[in-house]
Amino acid sequence: MAIWIAVVLGIVQGVFMFLPVSSTAHLVLTQHWMIQQGHNLPPPESAEMIFFDLVVHVGTLVSIVVVFWPSLKKVVSGITNHSWQWASQKKGTYGELLYLRMALLCMLSVLATAVVGLTLKLSIEHVFATPILVAGTLTLTGILLWWTDGLKRRPYGLRDLNPRIATIIGVAQGFALIPGLSRSGMTITFALFSGLKRRWAAEYSFFLAIPTIMAATLVQGIDVVRLGGFTDLNWTALAVAFVVSALVGIVALKAVLFFLYRAKLKIFSFYLWGMAALVLFGFLDTTIV
Repeated sequence: MAIWIAVVLGIVQGVFMFLPVSSTAHLVLTQHWMIQQGHNLPPPESAEMIFFDLVVHVGTLVSIVVVFWPSLKKVVSGITNHSWQWASQKKGTYGELLYLRMALLCMLSVLATAVVGLTLKLSIEHVFATPILVAGTLTLTGILLWWTDGLKRRPYGLRDLNPRIATIIGVAQGFALIPGLSRSGMTITFALFSGLKRRWAAEYSFFLAIPTIMAATLVQGIDVVRLGGFTDLNWTALAVAFVVSALVGIVALKAVLFFLYRAKLKIFSFYLWGMAALVLFGFLDTTIV
């Protein structure tokens, strides 16, 4: 893979990771288009290219750490302290163990995601190879975002987060492994449907991305090694794409938080429907011949 291609794909990931328009769909469509133009890339559905997609997703995790650093630092400190409290059998109230409880619920969400992801693995890989199916999932994401803007004020805070809500969010994230179903869009949408306030829906969604993407990257990396390692990719291209996606992602994350807190996600619905139309009516021809 040429370095300039790694830069372009890193920018695509950074821009679209946090906007609820599916960064994976944009990566897949961009990769199909580049292959059609004669550039040397592995097929988007190959183990190598899916691993590349996950590496740039890990890059955007750096963006989460930068933007949410105060909250993330508080959460990590709280989990550490509360774990020590629990291990030393010190008495604590429900509120005092909030962060430990959140960590356990986050693990439940990741488990639900893993179950859905492993169940749908073959179907997900088929969508990677079929741009017209990506158009359908983009359309569905747009509908969900439009719907969320019409929701009334949500009643639940972090202390109301429970196993049912955590499982629903995890299942939604599992389906978001399908290109076109935005991870941030699906998790935030179903968190809102479950009653979480917009701020906590966003923070839980983005914090949940950290263990989920790291785990998926590890699993896919094992697949790449098992299948013989890299052929058309190299470590330099991966490193460049990682850095670019992290830097660009900081700006994109701040943008999506601005719109989310103001219930303006339907703005992205029009974009998603436009992208789907371009694919469906042949204006964005991404078929590999």
